[in-house]
Amino acid sequence: MSQIDGEPEVKDFVEVRLPAAGAYLSVLRTATAGLAARLDFTLDEIEDLRIAVDEACAILLQQAVPGSILSCEFRLVGDALRVTVSAPTTDGRAPERDTFAWTVLSALAGEVESSVGEDNTVSISLHKKRGGSPSQP
Repeated sequence: MSQIDGEPEVKDFVEVRLPAAGAYLSVLRTATAGLAARLDFTLDEIEDLRIAVDEACAILLQQAVPGSILSCEFRLVGDALRVTVSAPTTDGRAPERDTFAWTVLSALAGEVESSVGEDNTVSISLHKKRGGSPSQP
């Protein structure tokens, strides 16, 4: 893909869809590590992202509709990786930002956002820039 209107170039886009169950999270941890390695993230940055993705999924799985699908999108943009995990939920509540889990996400990933879409689908986005500095909005 090419650069558009000053936006960084999107190098790759990967989407993984799997059952919304904790037993499948190792697949996402492995995908996270592999994609972060492609951007030459340090081993510590890779581990931080793996933990952050795991934590974001754990937050969503608490309220996911039983038998639903957890979707994880990875976008490699410039020297950063944006990971968005989404799942249909029973109540459509965005995660609370004043929790320990949210603090962990913010510390590990840099920029963290959440949103609620159609059909009570909740998404959590993590944006980690290589080099350990928090990403700029």
